[in-house]
Amino acid sequence: NSEHCRHKIFNADWNIDGQEKPYSLFGMIRNTYQKNPQGVLSAYSDNAAVVEGLPASRFFPNPADNVYKTNDEPVHFQIKVETHNHPTAISPWPGAATGAGGEIRDEGATGRGSKPKSGLTGFSVSNLNIPGFKQPWERDYGKPSRIVSAFDIMMEGPLGAAGFNNEFGRPAINGYFRTYENTLLTHDGDEVRGYHKPIMLAGGLGSIRAEHVHKNDIPVGAKLVVLGGPAMLIGLGGSAASSVDSGAGSEQLDFASVQRENPEMERRAQEVIDRCTYLGDESPIASIHDVGAGGLSNAFPELVNDSGRGGTFELRDIPNDEPGMSPMEIWCNESQERYVIAIYPDKLQQFEDICKRERCLYAIVGEATEAQELVVNDKFFDNKPVNMPLNVLLGKPPKMSRTALSRSCPQPGFEADILDMEEVTERLLKLPTIANKSFLITIGDRSITGMVTRDQMVGPWQIPVANAGITCADYKGYTGEAMASGERPPVALINPKASARLSIGEAITNIACAKINKISDIKISANWMSAAGHPGEDSALYDAVETVGLELCPALGISVPVGKDSMSMKTVWQDEGVDKSVTSPMSVNITAFAPVTDVRKTVTPQLRTDKGATELLLIDLGHGLDRLGGSCLAQVYNQIGTVTADLESPEDLINLFNATQEMLANDYALAYHDRSDGGLLVTLLEMSFAGHCGLNIDISSLSEQTVSALTAEELGVVVQISVADKEAVIAILEKHNLIDLSHWIGSPSKDSQITIVANDNVILTGNRKKYQGWWSETSYRMQALRDNDKCALEEFSSIENDTDIEISPIVTFDINQDITAEFNNKPKPKVAILREQGVNGQQEMAAAFDKAGFEAVDVHMTDILKGRLDFANFKGLVACGGFSYGDVLGAGRGWANSILLNSNARSVFSDFFNREDTFTLGVCNGCQMLSNLKEIIPGAQSWPKFVKNKSEQFEARFSQVQIQESPSILLAGMAGTRIPVAVAHGEGQVDLQGKSIADIEGLVVLNYVDSKGKNTEKYPLNPNGSINGITGLTTPDGRVTIMMPHPERVFRAVQNSWKPDEWQEDAPWMRLFRNARKWVG
Repeated sequence: NSEHCRHKIFNADWNIDGQEKPYSLFGMIRNTYQKNPQGVLSAYSDNAAVVEGLPASRFFPNPADNVYKTNDEPVHFQIKVETHNHPTAISPWPGAATGAGGEIRDEGATGRGSKPKSGLTGFSVSNLNIPGFKQPWERDYGKPSRIVSAFDIMMEGPLGAAGFNNEFGRPAINGYFRTYENTLLTHDGDEVRGYHKPIMLAGGLGSIRAEHVHKNDIPVGAKLVVLGGPAMLIGLGGSAASSVDSGAGSEQLDFASVQRENPEMERRAQEVIDRCTYLGDESPIASIHDVGAGGLSNAFPELVNDSGRGGTFELRDIPNDEPGMSPMEIWCNESQERYVIAIYPDKLQQFEDICKRERCLYAIVGEATEAQELVVNDKFFDNKPVNMPLNVLLGKPPKMSRTALSRSCPQPGFEADILDMEEVTERLLKLPTIANKSFLITIGDRSITGMVTRDQMVGPWQIPVANAGITCADYKGYTGEAMASGERPPVALINPKASARLSIGEAITNIACAKINKISDIKISANWMSAAGHPGEDSALYDAVETVGLELCPALGISVPVGKDSMSMKTVWQDEGVDKSVTSPMSVNITAFAPVTDVRKTVTPQLRTDKGATELLLIDLGHGLDRLGGSCLAQVYNQIGTVTADLESPEDLINLFNATQEMLANDYALAYHDRSDGGLLVTLLEMSFAGHCGLNIDISSLSEQTVSALTAEELGVVVQISVADKEAVIAILEKHNLIDLSHWIGSPSKDSQITIVANDNVILTGNRKKYQGWWSETSYRMQALRDNDKCALEEFSSIENDTDIEISPIVTFDINQDITAEFNNKPKPKVAILREQGVNGQQEMAAAFDKAGFEAVDVHMTDILKGRLDFANFKGLVACGGFSYGDVLGAGRGWANSILLNSNARSVFSDFFNREDTFTLGVCNGCQMLSNLKEIIPGAQSWPKFVKNKSEQFEARFSQVQIQESPSILLAGMAGTRIPVAVAHGEGQVDLQGKSIADIEGLVVLNYVDSKGKNTEKYPLNPNGSINGITGLTTPDGRVTIMMPHPERVFRAVQNSWKPDEWQEDAPWMRLFRNARKWVG
């Protein structure tokens, strides 16, 4: 019955300043859907909202024979964004990890089951105070002992969130990071505002079949199942602990409330759900719910109550790793990686068979009843610890009434234009909100699934400045899905309504880089954070929700079908008898989602210097007002300001969106970037970093207050336009009533010099490398303290020494030639797409081999170990990437041992390797596994092992490799080719085990190389530190090839984080898969 679970504040009646309000907060959010329900298939009734997608070819194994096939159908997608603030403040790694895991389960438990697809992660914390790198605006106000510092949160929390996404197999392709801690003047004196209680945001989108969008009614007698991990005494009371101000409750409860993560278990559970969804209408799942706050005590009652049913349960049938727990602890603990499911009784055996194949723990613990009673039996004590009508537990609680007063206190004025522009630039570029976020990004796999078409990293220098994260809907077409973030909480300290408008505006100007049919196709998740009851905060929250729900979103034609609230964003403690507190600003985190009509039309911030004469266009929705209240500039001078940026008219935003879409449709936009944190100055600099170029900028047409003009965070965009298209673009601007808001402000240059002038006065001039170094130093400092400091320095130094870091492809064959065309009408040879528990890269591998003309078959290790299958009828065997057994015995080691130590499996694999008509490929975890099988692979005895990366960190990169002359049949005709490839691993460093390079001479197939094609050990060009850049090997006869990188994730041109313009449908790596088909004949 906590605020966390029942959202009493959002459903309350409100009186503000003596005036009764006609709407609840939730009522105003619902208004957006009531006004614009189109394109929303499910809202407010499930674990996530469901948005109408576009037609595509869904690809999965046929349940009848496990052969991968395409199915043409609409690919709808579910959207959800959660927060996990309280646990992340107490214990950042597990707090953030279980935040990511819980949101993934929300997506998987939507409807009758669905598939999470891509994710986002965000953090708001107080000042970092990085040791040895403290910034002029940072003060140390102290903190309570029970929570960790902002610095420690950002050292550990991102690793937890990324680690869970990585191991589960979901790419994290979007996010944000803000630091804020400042002193606000109030009528009661100064108060500190910041994020001692952090925001930890976890969100994403998934894929759901049309027949599974809505849960079915649960029939009486349905079996009630818990799927996933066992009960443990963790996470007890999490929902209650997160519903009070940090520091206001029991310290013992705080620590008990943090859950622990096991992503490999959640992956197994998701594989079960996936295989049920592949059955379509015949799925054994009637309804499914994730286990989160309150544990089974909340999940099972909600599951049955949704269908007007009750349930009887046997407490001792719940899988339990801690038998000493009391009945309350068994029923209420928040152990993770669990789902509750209602299974049709006649399909129970089918469900159990799926679970056993996937090695996923499950238990039948109850049965649905006609009577809406909740009965929990305990055969150990022979009693009923719970026996109650469901409406007592889940009936509507008494409606809360809240009375609030508006409070505003004028803040001191802020004179920006007396500031030195060079100092302003350095301070802004070192503010973590603005600075390079590579340390948060390269730890997260961004290519898993093979469906990512736009991650954070942009261009041939891989600079993290993308506007949005974008995925393809399938492996054939070009439709997809986009998501983008927006938030501007410091503005709320002055103007909560403007903060909400700017947050939505930022999300829309971000997502507008993708080709979207119309603005009303965008759907929004709104996550609201507030210190409920703090003076002025309730009315600020109401104002912001009113702006979103009754004003802006209805005017834009956009609905908000999903969201979350966290109403206890305040930290209180005593320091030597003195009461202290830090209160967060009212914060609304907006995430925009939309179906994308053509992912090839996406434009990034990378400035192009290879397109002839170009100009930069600023579209300024701030109407030249250049207001600085609540800006990053104010923050880095410990100011707040008086008047904030704002959206002057919803029509302006609609016009900007429509004009941008017209430019994208006609290929007029060469580069595109929104204006937000740091203003126009940061927008331009980030575009120059991505383009590795200089700038010649003239802002004479903007305000005479040049510092304000460059740093105001008014909404707007900068677009690079070819001079040849300028007249056509002007016509678009006139058509959409934007011409008076548009300014032509200069052009990029091929050198590295950045110059900004106004009315013939030089405002700023310097080398791009200097500014990029300032921008990147925060990331370097964090990385050096967290990972291998020598690697971190090597990467940071490459900004200055940048002659060999560009991705510069050379392809020695025709990538558009299909060398398998002669086999198009021949029987398809079978390739086994092999996986073990924890493997997560099978789908994209199957898609690549399917495209090459194979019959790709899903094979689980249990099929081999149980004797259901051998490889006699297969020509190919592919060991896929992932985290088999969670890598607990070393990457790939447990998987290999399950083969070597089982006589039947050893024989099946050995026989296959010895057949001369077969080929084998091992990628990443599959590569590690096969390297541990070398005793039964002919000719593999000299292969190395693969051990922990030199950086001591999981590395997700888009790295350049060169294909060597070798016997490998998969790489035939590709020698000398230098191309990028997806990399994502924690243990990829070659260990020769006492041997020399000479021992494997002639067997090396791939090396990491620099932009000149030279083998490299330089980080991060070589992401794992392998000697001589070695990252792939073969056998003397070339039939078995292993490699750490992932060619199966980049076999299509659109899957590449960056590509040359001439790459159209096929990417060079498609040749590897076609080589296999040609070799089989």
